[in-house]
Amino acid sequence: MLGPNTFSFLNATATLDERGWNSPGHDKLWLYNLHYFDDLNAEDAGARAQWHQALIERWIADNPPAQGNGWESYPVSLRIVNWIKWSHGSNPLPLEAAASLAIQAHWLSRRIEWHLLGNHVFANAKALVYAGLFFEGAKARSWLGKGLSIIAEQLSEQVLSDGGNFERSTMYHAIFLEDVLDLINISRAYPGHVPTAVVQTWTDTSMRMLKWAEGMLHPDGQIALFNDAALNVAPEPDQLFSYAARLSIGWQAPQPRQGVDDLLMSCWPESGYIRMSSAASVVFLDVAPVGPDYLPGHAHADTLSFEMSVFGQRVVVNGGTSCYGLSPTRSLERKTISHSTVEVAGQDSSEVWGGFRVARRAYPFDLRCAETRHALTVGCSHDGYRRLPGKPVHRREWKMDANGLLVLDTVTGGHPAVARYIIHPQGKAVFDVPSQCGRVSLPDGRSVFIRVTVGRGRIEESSYAPEFGKVLPAQCLVVEVEKGASATRWNWGGTPD
Repeated sequence: MLGPNTFSFLNATATLDERGWNSPGHDKLWLYNLHYFDDLNAEDAGARAQWHQALIERWIADNPPAQGNGWESYPVSLRIVNWIKWSHGSNPLPLEAAASLAIQAHWLSRRIEWHLLGNHVFANAKALVYAGLFFEGAKARSWLGKGLSIIAEQLSEQVLSDGGNFERSTMYHAIFLEDVLDLINISRAYPGHVPTAVVQTWTDTSMRMLKWAEGMLHPDGQIALFNDAALNVAPEPDQLFSYAARLSIGWQAPQPRQGVDDLLMSCWPESGYIRMSSAASVVFLDVAPVGPDYLPGHAHADTLSFEMSVFGQRVVVNGGTSCYGLSPTRSLERKTISHSTVEVAGQDSSEVWGGFRVARRAYPFDLRCAETRHALTVGCSHDGYRRLPGKPVHRREWKMDANGLLVLDTVTGGHPAVARYIIHPQGKAVFDVPSQCGRVSLPDGRSVFIRVTVGRGRIEESSYAPEFGKVLPAQCLVVEVEKGASATRWNWGGTPD
């Protein structure tokens, strides 16, 4: 909130008077953010308390019950939580706002988003818990009971045993983690109202999620971008770690690793992600299903993609997410061509369509990991292209040593195929086609060297969307698979090889 009437969401700034609460001509996700009221609890929110008070009054006046975007269950859920948090920050809700809040909670209690499931249902339940604790009486107790019941069912469904969120999105993992920490927090504000065993379950779950979140961070402290994921949507990881530390649940913020030369591998087998690291580099591997079979809405066709940082800087990335909806940009960003993996016959590894839909999708199989003192090796196949004639299978193998990473791809079935490696915009790539060698120059003056030993490589234009509303030009190393194989070496130690 930049002024009494001015907002910046998704890298787009506008006034409420310009866009209105429900204008059909503007991006619905932007309008959703307007109804969330997140700024009530943002940094330095106290300095804007008068703006917030006036905005609440305007929302009530402009949004009568059951009318407009603000009464859809998801924005209702986030707004309920934000108004109650705000009231706990020395901002007593006026009687009119408290009455509106009760109406919103009652409305929500009858409109749980079972048709959408996933994080929407969990957000609905969290809001009912907040409202059930905030208010008193039989109706409030019914909201609390319903919210706790849904959370008990959904928590074990949506948080996997290794701590990852079942939608396999690093961004939604962070959003969900904040929800769990918020539940722990609100339970302490109303002691005795939530059973101790329930709060302990929330705490145990948050610890697993925190460890997963820590493991999936690039050296810049931000999330890797797999499936629907973008920066500056969820709370930043260090904010979540600090929140957990303030709650005194036993979490200690991660400390930077210094002077560690050994190769390390961390695996989250149920989520389907693997981290390989050395003193100079970290690589994240996607060997995961696209998400739950019944809920692949945030999936991209990114199976066997990877991201890599070297010398603390992102080098190889996935294309990211800049928008939702049904636009050509949304379609492109979900396609295999927008990820650092292999595309066969110009097709997607999973048939993404309709903004949030997936038809036939890739299933990884035959995952093999090997770890020695001098090398880490991970190999995995997927069947996403078996719908094509000849039933092709893509298999990728990553071999990391202290000096570099070798990526080997094989594709059966005889179809044309290309391996793509999207270069982060901060790196500048040059590639000599005759010698099949090149380099990526990094901002600090160091370089990562490239050598294609099987296949034919070239540099093409690409794009990178690190945030909603932001698409940056990028380069992409494209390696044509020859006779069913390609091999590309990324070297950062010793001499170029």
